[in-house]
Amino acid sequence: MFVLVEMVDTVRTTPWQFERKLNDSIAEELNKKLANKVVYNVGLCICLYDITKLDDSYIFPGDGASHTKVHFRYVVFHPFLDEILMGKIKGCSPEGVHVSLGFFDDIVIPPESLQQPAKFDEAEQVWVWEYETDEGAHDLYMDIGEDIRFRVVDETFIDTSPTGPSATESSSSTAAEETQRKEAPYTLVGSISEPGLGLLSWWTNN
Repeated sequence: MFVLVEMVDTVRTTPWQFERKLNDSIAEELNKKLANKVVYNVGLCICLYDITKLDDSYIFPGDGASHTKVHFRYVVFHPFLDEILMGKIKGCSPEGVHVSLGFFDDIVIPPESLQQPAKFDEAEQVWVWEYETDEGAHDLYMDIGEDIRFRVVDETFIDTSPTGPSATESSSSTAAEETQRKEAPYTLVGSISEPGLGLLSWWTNN
């Protein structure tokens, strides 16, 4: 679920930080820049693990700050495909069941990846597994806040970096750009379509 990623960046240290140890100042700046941010095709950055190498620092004309090339390792949330995770149901919609891990909310289990047969209850706004037994079908509701075990089956990264307008761009594209910026930069797709996956209460009570 968590991996160590080797990264390289140039860190700017302001003059009022010169009285501190360089490693401490750089660590603080790296966490300000990366913590709780999604790096495209890498994952959700959690925290700095260690600094492996510091190159020479430079001060450029007109700027009193020092600039240091830093080699470091960062703790990143990036589960591998087919990994099984535990979360809580955040909500349901016709698009599927939305799951939260507490620190990461952009997880969806689409309708075709639920235990089947399943239906969406419009009145309750929840998904229901129509569980077949010898006595007939029982409706098992996927209520908000329930613990859920799921398998990661896909992931999507979207580059949400801002882009400058082009000369040929029309004003009608503004709404589409706003929608794109609101899209999650990193989304996981889950599945509970196999035995042992789904709400913990299903398997502990049966």
